[in-house]
Amino acid sequence: MEFMTTTTASTTSIASVTLEVADVEAARRFYTGFGVDAYIRLRESTENTSGFRGFTLALTVSGPATVDAFLDAAVDAGAEVIKPAAKSLWGYGGVVQAPDGTIWKVATSAKKDTGPVTREIDEVVLLLGVDDVKATKRFYVERGLTVGRSFGGKYAEFTSGASSPVELALYKRRGLAKDLGVPVDGTGSHRVVIGCTAGAFVDPDGFVWKAAAD
Repeated sequence: MEFMTTTTASTTSIASVTLEVADVEAARRFYTGFGVDAYIRLRESTENTSGFRGFTLALTVSGPATVDAFLDAAVDAGAEVIKPAAKSLWGYGGVVQAPDGTIWKVATSAKKDTGPVTREIDEVVLLLGVDDVKATKRFYVERGLTVGRSFGGKYAEFTSGASSPVELALYKRRGLAKDLGVPVDGTGSHRVVIGCTAGAFVDPDGFVWKAAAD
């Protein structure tokens, strides 16, 4: 298994994540209630999409009680539970789907609470489900992203600047769908646009990147 770690500063990073939704005002109410509105942008779209959109947004928080607080807030705001929060070998977490169709995972590596419940987010990660992790990783490296960790052809994550609100990681599409608890099949628009500090491009799996100024 390949394992790689680098510390070189990234020259390209995520500046914003825009979710394309059918009803912007309804989505804004949901994400405000969920507590993640500071990390995303919204814009209206009626592009066809069905099934798994090939990505998830993952929140890392301090402990199990905080996981529950975020998941409860999401459900109260209208989310559907995909995987109820539960303990696992790596920690504790659960998965919900927003009314607009975006899948969110909330997790912690801590198995016990060591402090009070908060609504603080330690990290937000955009996980892209891709057909070929190694090939897509090379594609992003050629466009100025720096690999932080890489596990063969299964997973890769990139470093980002301190000002970047969201981290980027790649996961095998089938493995990501299995982890989220959804069928792997899906067609149409991903319904996500990634703003970056470099120019516009489309990756091998059809994910759209645009210059942050756009």
